[in-house]
Amino acid sequence: MRRTSSTIPFGYVLSEKDSRYLTEVPKELEVLDEIKSLVSSKVLSLREGSAWIEHKTGRKLSHVGLKKIIDNERLGT
Repeated sequence: MRRTSSTIPFGYVLSEKDSRYLTEVPKELEVLDEIKSLVSSKVLSLREGSAWIEHKTGRKLSHVGLKKIIDNERLGT
């Protein structure tokens, strides 16, 4: 995936070969998908989901960042 901004999205890291590209981190994306569905179905709050993501991946994602990801997915962006 080509990098389009200075912010690196959750679930991606800079490519070691070319900093203009991003590389997927499959484990982070799997955990994100799992937590998104739990938050969307109101099993977890955004803050709880954010804490679980950090616990399972070791990478922080704020509750606001998680909300933006979920909202963008709903809007199809």
